[in-house]
Parts: sequence; C-alpha cells; structure tokens
Amino acid sequence: MTNYEKAIALWQQKNIATDAELSEALNGHSISFAYHSGKIENDNITYHDTREIFDHDGVTSYTGDLKTLFEIRNSKDAYEFFLTAFNEKHALNEVFIKELQRLLTQNTYDMRRWQLGERPGEYKHHDFVTGKEEIGSAPEDVQEEIAELLLELEDISDRNALTAAAYFHAKFENIHPFADGNGRTGRLAMNYFLVNHNHPPITIHEEDRESYYAALEAWDSEQNLNPLRDFLRSQTEKTWEKQVIRAEKRTQK
Repeated sequence: MTNYEKAIALWQQKNIATDAELSEALNGHSISFAYHSGKIENDNITYHDTREIFDHDGVTSYTGDLKTLFEIRNSKDAYEFFLTAFNEKHALNEVFIKELQRLLTQNTYDMRRWQLGERPGEYKHHDFVTGKEEIGSAPEDVQEEIAELLLELEDISDRNALTAAAYFHAKFENIHPFADGNGRTGRLAMNYFLVNHNHPPITIHEEDRESYYAALEAWDSEQNLNPLRDFLRSQTEKTWEKQVIRAEKRTQK
C-alpha cells in the first residue's frame, strides 16, 4: 500500500459526518492550510500570525500591513463557513463558491478594483488574467463556464475524487472567475469537494509553489491534467504523512 493509499484509508476510517467530527479530524491542519494557501499569494503571511488568529482571534506585537491581517482573519471566517456548509450538506454550487470568495476577500480589494466596480462575492466585471499563458475567461462567459464545470462534477464517484478535484481546480483557475482571490477560493473549494467525497483535504505547501504553478500551466497550455493530479497526490502524502506514521506506530505496539 502506498503512502497515498494509507492516507486515504486513515481518513475514511473516521467516517466523518458532522462539522464537529470534521473539525476534530482536521485539528491543526486548518491552520496549516490557511497559512500555506495564503502564503502562496502573500509572502507577508506568517504561521505565527495565522495560528494566533485561529486560536485567539487576534495577534500580539503585529507590525505588518492591515491587508495581510484581514486576509488571515478572512481565512478563519471561510474555514468556519466550510465546516457549517459540510454539516448542512451544502452543495458545491455557485452560491457556495461566491460566498467562499466573499469571505476570503472582504476588506481586501484594492482601490483600482473597487473603482472599477469589482466587489467580493461577485464574478469579475472586467478582464483579469493570470499565469504565463495569461488565461482567464471573458467576464460575460464566467457564469456559464462555472455552471458547466459544476455540472461536470455531478455524479462523480468517491473513487475518482482526486482526478475530479484536479480537473475542477485546473478549470477553475483557468476560468479565473473573480477579480481577486481565485487561488485561495479554488483551493478551499477543491478541498470542500474532496471531503464531500470521503477524501482527505490537501494542503498545497507554499515551498512547492513552483511545481504547483507548473502543473496548472500544463493544463493551461496543453490541457494535460496528469501533472496536477500527480502533484495533488504527492501533496496528500505530504499533508498527512505524520498522521500515517503515528497510525503505523500504534498498530505495531
């Protein structure tokens, strides 16, 4: 059995059905995910500040900019929404995705975006592109393309969760539906899809961002999903490595 298969088996043994059970299973991973996901986009985010906000809802001796602080606090709000939505069996739909993005980006849009009429929780009204290939759907096409993507995810079996999650994330980032926060929204929405298909959520580690970007670009330029699927598989192993090791030690006693 591979380490990836061990991580899947360990997660599925928990039979998670409620927000309390999901919160317990995630434990410190919620902080780790928020830190790494935020750090990919903002180098000023620190693990210490993230942990303080998640644990104490505030920071001490903070000297950074307010936007960074808002982004970390927003990650906590989005995580709490994630748990509530899981408990209420909320579908991964446009309403969910827009609310996730709103929570992640509230009070962080810059003046230029605000003056252009862009708002958290709304699809982009102007062209915003990303990546080496400068990808991003036209604003007038976003709603239709997101609807089509979500329709493709219906009736996916748990067995195919990782491949489907990779496809969702690649397509979502390629569409680039919002004026800001697409990466953070896409990663958290992907994890919501995974936990709803009995697959452990994945922390994409900030030190692996170059491999992550390369995997996304493979889809953008060639529609090749294999690099991203393989990358997510390796990140699953990395995310849950310590838990797998602890479980193996318990069985050896």
